[in-house]
Formats: sequence, structure tokens, C-alpha cells
Amino acid sequence: MAASLALLLAACALSPCSAFVPPPAGLVGGAALAEEAPFASLPRDARRRLPFTADGRAPIPLAASSAADTAAKAATKAEHKFANYDKPIVLLGLSSSPQSNELQRLALSLSGALAGNDAKRMQTTLETLERSQGAGLVGDEGEDTSGDKPEQEVAGISLSALGLDEEGPFVLDAELIRDLIRKKTLSLTSGVIVLDFNHAAFQSAEGYNAKEFEVDLIRALGSVAKQLYEQEGLLSVYVNVQPATEGAMSDEAQERRKTIEEEVLIPFSDYEVCVKDEGSENREGWTDIEWELQRLVARALLPPPVVGATGTSNSADLVMGMNTFFLSLSFPEVEDAAPYVERMCEDVDSMEYRVDLLSAAKDYLAKGDGACEASATDPRFDVLYQQQRLRAMCRPHARRAPALPFAGSGMIDDALPVVYTVRTAHQAGTWPDDEAGIKQMFDLLDLGLRSGVEVLDVESAWDAKLTDKLLHKAQQRYTSLILGSHHVVGEEVSLDEAVRLYRQCRMDDRAHGAKVVLSIDGNDNDEDQLAYKAALAAAKLDAPEIPYIGLILGEQGSYSRILNPRFTPVTHEALPAKAAPGQLTAAEIMAGRVLMGQIPAQRYAILGHNIAYSVSPQMQGGAFAAVKLPHTYTRADVEKVEEFVEGPVWNDDNFGGCSVTIPHKQSIIPHVDVLTDAAKEIGSVNTVIVKKDKRGTRVLIGENTDWKGIYNPLQRMLGDGAGNQGEGTKYALILGGGGTARAAAYAANKLGLERIYFNRTPEKARDLAKEFGGVVASSLESDPDSQDSLGAILSENEGSVAVVISTLPAAAEFQLPEWMLDGTSGSLPVVFDVNYKPYNTALLLQATDRGCDVVRGSEMLWEQGVGQFELWTGRTAPYGVMKRVVLENCLPSDDEGK
Repeated sequence: MAASLALLLAACALSPCSAFVPPPAGLVGGAALAEEAPFASLPRDARRRLPFTADGRAPIPLAASSAADTAAKAATKAEHKFANYDKPIVLLGLSSSPQSNELQRLALSLSGALAGNDAKRMQTTLETLERSQGAGLVGDEGEDTSGDKPEQEVAGISLSALGLDEEGPFVLDAELIRDLIRKKTLSLTSGVIVLDFNHAAFQSAEGYNAKEFEVDLIRALGSVAKQLYEQEGLLSVYVNVQPATEGAMSDEAQERRKTIEEEVLIPFSDYEVCVKDEGSENREGWTDIEWELQRLVARALLPPPVVGATGTSNSADLVMGMNTFFLSLSFPEVEDAAPYVERMCEDVDSMEYRVDLLSAAKDYLAKGDGACEASATDPRFDVLYQQQRLRAMCRPHARRAPALPFAGSGMIDDALPVVYTVRTAHQAGTWPDDEAGIKQMFDLLDLGLRSGVEVLDVESAWDAKLTDKLLHKAQQRYTSLILGSHHVVGEEVSLDEAVRLYRQCRMDDRAHGAKVVLSIDGNDNDEDQLAYKAALAAAKLDAPEIPYIGLILGEQGSYSRILNPRFTPVTHEALPAKAAPGQLTAAEIMAGRVLMGQIPAQRYAILGHNIAYSVSPQMQGGAFAAVKLPHTYTRADVEKVEEFVEGPVWNDDNFGGCSVTIPHKQSIIPHVDVLTDAAKEIGSVNTVIVKKDKRGTRVLIGENTDWKGIYNPLQRMLGDGAGNQGEGTKYALILGGGGTARAAAYAANKLGLERIYFNRTPEKARDLAKEFGGVVASSLESDPDSQDSLGAILSENEGSVAVVISTLPAAAEFQLPEWMLDGTSGSLPVVFDVNYKPYNTALLLQATDRGCDVVRGSEMLWEQGVGQFELWTGRTAPYGVMKRVVLENCLPSDDEGK
């Protein structure tokens, strides 16, 4: 290969499932590439040669102790560190060896996933990055460069900050990376930056003595890590590689990791993923590591949770929702749970990871006391790694997992939430609660944040300063829900004291949920209802309202677990032992609630006419079954809405609500008591929800989730504030003039897009423009001189169409004019067709053929259905189940596909 090759830019030219190919000789630290894969040359002035100064030291000394202070100062200025994040991800750490090259391989995998595994898009990004450096592609010396070779698809882009050529090692100047970020050349979807402290530049070879450069390389790379983390605010993930196989990582590399972990790798990262032997050739589990990294990034980029917020993708009212359960694991080693995981996942919504019960926790304590300094194991690593193993074991069986949005249109639907708990000895746990133990407990809780847990249990009784530091950090840099908790062990408290404990667990309104567990001496006067009654009383005293969880310890508290309506800890009949006395299984609790009337078997339906085609009964019925709710969902096919509202389902005491479709979305409005803001503005109702007021009177609420079915996939694809991205005015072109077009206009407004309406009946289009704002196109011609044509509107406002939303019937076989899809009018629009049958409409076939990103009506169907399910049940929806049911009923057969 050419001697001047730089390792700034490495593009993976393999398919994501291809076998790993070690980097060719002389290209140490390169990507997983085929031998003929191109590299980009880096301008010499962007490299920092060693030595860096006259005394041979890096010009910017590391100041690890100041990293936390700097990050804290930056955090106070920003609402959340990663709000509206659109910068590249950084991976830092040490690969086990240049041959295994775990960091670069993870970077390529993550990069491809962030770009939607769109090879064409990544090829364009790669070319843009190369042009930005003023460099062409460089191949093997003497190879055929005539262009006759078939072009390889790009599967990921990785940018290494360290390189090695014939002149020795070099480190990228952080200023170059900063410029690329500020020019938007580098972004979330255009490549992942790698800082590998076990790059081949650290390995001696013939004619090259790495030892001469090791100290300076560490300092230089550390300087880049510090600048990217503190000054550029990049999302950095520490890839902690510690192979279990002897000799897989050199003694020198292991010692280097230990030396810089506390000074560089931890301070200049917010999240952490652990790797053992998965990165070795032919080892199982590598896909789980790739998935875990993607999950971490997805969690990091969620909107931060808001105390008291409802109905969002990361709100406690759903995650800790009605009739949800978490299973308390008590195994000293997570692998011991493997035989039981499949059955456990059928009944629970989260897994509680009891850190204080792990064998690794004892090692962690011993290491803190200096008692196991010589141990070969790293208990900190073990605590993190075992949580990853728990997630990996749950993945194939996570039917009840909620949706976790991932970059672009991606969605992770197999991440069962984890409740991360370190329970102290005086709070019904085992962790020592002396001063040293509490300090170590907070260190472990910080580790929980770094692992991207969904729920972090924080005991409310301990050191105020340590608690404040942890919660401030969680608010500013993480998206974990905080569950404030307190256990009273061995003594009975009054109702007033129990209420005070709930208020204490709110943690100055920084906890998203509060859990109080009490003890009772007997049950002569319904003492087993004490926690429940206190929760009801406490809920009236403070705003905003948050989920309250109330239990009684021991066998006497079994009834309290039935009475507690949300996020109840449970055991499972498959387990050899309970985690705590008095625990019941989720099946026992649900049976008790049904028997007591706490969960009546409610009746739901889809209201419409000529709806035999509807997939909603299968979708909603499958969701109810997945979470073990005893509800039914049927079709109500009536010509007039009065036939339904005067019938037995609507008037049943156990009527829970209904979906509403054509032609009844407007005609149902007079029959509901309250309209939500969305339903009012859109002027149609697709969901009826039944609630009870304080007097127990039934209240019927009309809601519209159609707009969410349009908004959610587009928001994931375009990001927040889509209308403010790039130059010029960004438009949504809305085709059609019916009720769904109204929802589309509402969604486009929420996305920040201006609206252009086109319909064969101009009056309907003008009505939409009048009610929702926007303009009407008289035609879709490109001619800027044709009055009110689409071309004229775009030309006059220097605008472009970012999204096309078609609400036209599939039978119309509508297609867009070619000028909109040939690239001459700017970037290609996202094309959204609300029809879910057929799966491939004429418009979607045209759009995919021209390279547009598309959203199908099937996705809108399950997205709006998820919204309905959560409104009806007050808990997270089993997203994967609902999606699979829709696709099973909508995907074309082989003949249709052809």
C-alpha cells in the first residue's frame, strides 16, 4: 500500500455480516477491509508528528482531575448535554490487539447502523469527507486504477485519530475534527471517531520501536479525547476490552489500560460497553456487543425524562405504568439465571439487577478496602459486563419490551428495561451502609448511569451531598429514570410518617417515581394497606404527580403486592427461590387483581364501516395477550355511528374505549364528553378513551393518534426542528384533502415544516391551508413561471420539499412528477404513503426506485396503535409484538412481491 496512507478515514467495504479480515501489513489499526479497499490520504498539516515540542512532550498536558469540573460547568449552561445531538460519536479504549481491532469494528458497525445501513448514503458521505480534506482515494501501489474493478459497497465509516506510516506515528489535530464538525461534514450519521490506545502504533515492528513513542502517544491521544469531550461536547463511549483468554491482550496493553483508565478513559466518556473474548475470531456474542453499543447510543439520545411528564417515550408513568412488573434477580452470577430467562420474560416488563447480591459486589468491596489488589479480575468490569449478559439473555424473549428509538427510522424493540439497584443492609439489602460503604454505593450507582440503565433505584436516606451530585449528573447527562426509594425494616410507622417517606423519596422533585416499603407487626386493622393508603394521601400533597409504589415487607405483605397498581416487584414460579419473603409471581398478582375486580375484563373495538380488512383486532388483541391483560378487541362494522353508541359494547360498564376509522372519525365527536387539543385542532377522533371522574362517573375522551403515527417515524428520520435544517424553506407536500390529510398537516407543523397542499378538489386543499396554515399548489409542475405551481412556490421561497405525505387512495396509483425525484431540485424527499394495503403502492415503488427514504402506512398503523394501547392501559406497549402482527398481515406474498 502507498506509504503515505493515513488512518484518519477507514471505510468498511464488507457487508455487515461478513467475516472479520485483519488489517493488511503496514496498515496497522485499519478498518475491517478487503485488501483493495481504499483509504483517504490526510493533508500533512493536519497531522501532529512526534515529538510534539522541543522537549518531546505533548503540548497539552492531561488534567484528568479537572475533567469532571469542566463537564459540570458546561452542564450547568446547557439543559441537557445531548439534547438535539447531531455530532459524531467517539469510541475510546484499547482493542485487545491490532488484529482483533474491536474498537474500529464497533465503530464501523455503529456507523452503518446510524446511517440506516444505507450503502449509497454512506458512499456519498465518504466522498464528502474525502473532498473536505482535499484528498483523493489511494489504493495499492501498482494496482489497476482504471476503474474496471467492481465498486464495493460501504458498510460503515470510522475515523481513527492515530496513524502510522513510514515516517512514524502521528495523531490528528483536534482542530481538524472540530472544523469538520462545525462545517457539518462530520455528524451523527457520517462516521464514528476512534481513539484506540492499543493501535498498531503502540506495537514494535522491524525498524520501528514503539516504546520510544508510547508516553507521548498516550498524552497526545489523551489530549484529543479531552478536547473532543470537554470542548466539543461529543458523546463518548469507553469500550472496555478485557479478554478472559490468557494472552489475547498483551501484558503491556493491560498495564496501559490500568494506567490511563482513571485519568483518561473514564473521565472523558459518559457511557461504557464491555467486551471479553467476543472480539476474537469465530467467537460467539459479537452481535450482542454491537447491539449493546447501539442500545447505549439510543438511550443517550433519548429526550431527557421530565418529572411528572406523561405519554412520552421515556416517561415514568408508562415505564412504571399500571400492571407492570419487574423481576428481582438474586443470583450471585447472572449466568445462573439463564435456564429461567425465557419463562421469566413472558410475565415481566423489567429485570431488577441487584448489584449488592452479586459475587462481583463482594470483590468490589474487597478491592475498595485494598484486600484484593493482586486479583486478576476487575470487579467494576464484572458488574458492567454481567448486566450486558442479562440483557443479551433477555433479548430473544423480550416480547413485552417497549420501543427504543434509534437513529434514522430504526427502532430497538428487544431491550427489556433494567432496574439497577444497590440495596443497603438497613434497607432490606446486603450492601454495607457505613460511611465507606455508602461512598462505594454511590460509585456503583454512577456506574449504573454509565451503563445506560432504564431505571436507577436511589435510596433517599443517605448523604445529601453525594445524592445531590448523583442526581445533578443524571439530570444533565443521562436519560435514566430515577426511582427514589426507602425501606423501613423491623418497625412499624404511622400513616403520617409513611406519607413523609413518600415525600422524601421525591428527592426535591428530581425522582421520577417513589417507592416506599414498610413493615407491620400484625394485620388486625388492615395494616397491610398502610403503604397503599399512604401513597394515595401523599399523591394529593405534591405536584407534579409521579408514580408511587407502596409495599409491605414479608409474608404479611403479600396482599400489598396485589393492591399496589404499578411497577410491582415479583418472583417467578420457575425460579428456585424468591428474592424476598412475601413476593408473589406476576401471574398470582394478576389473578388476584382480576378476582378482586381491580382489572375488569374490558371491551374494546374498532368502529368503522366496511372494515373487514382491518388489522387492528389482531394487533391490539396480540398486545393485550402479550402483557396478560384480560381484555377483548372486536370489530364494530356499522353504517351509522348511532348504531354503535346505542349498542351493547358502548354502553357496557366494562367498555374501555375504541379505535375509530372511516367514515366515523367526525361523526363520533358529538358522542364524546371531552376532546383533547390534538383532536380539536385536527377536527377528527380516531381514539375514544374511557375514564372515571372523582364521583365514579364515566367520562368519554376523544383523542387523535393518527398524527402521532405520521409524526413519530418522520421525527426519527428527520430529527427535531426539521424545518430549520439546512438552507431555504423546508416544506411538507401533503396530497389529499380528507381527515388523514388534516392529521398530516398537524404533524408537519409539529415537525417545523411549512405546508403545501395539493388535491384534485382545490376547495378541500384551501380549507386545509386556512385551518393549518400553508399554501395550495394548483399543479405539481416544475415551471417557476406557472402561477401557483409547486415549482413556482418553491422558487419564490427558495424552498425544497423535505417530505411528501400522500393520503390518496392506493387505487389512484398516484406517482410524483419525475423532476421531484431526479435530484435536480435538491436532496430527495422522504415519501410517506398512509396506505398499508397494498404494502407497495405505485408511489412507494416509484420512490424506492429513485432512492428516496420511504415510510409505509403499515408503520403508521402500528405507531398510532401503540399510542392507543398506552392511552387505554396506562403502561408501555409491547412494540415488537404489535409491529410483527401488522407486518404478518401486510407484507405481500411472493406473487404480490413479484
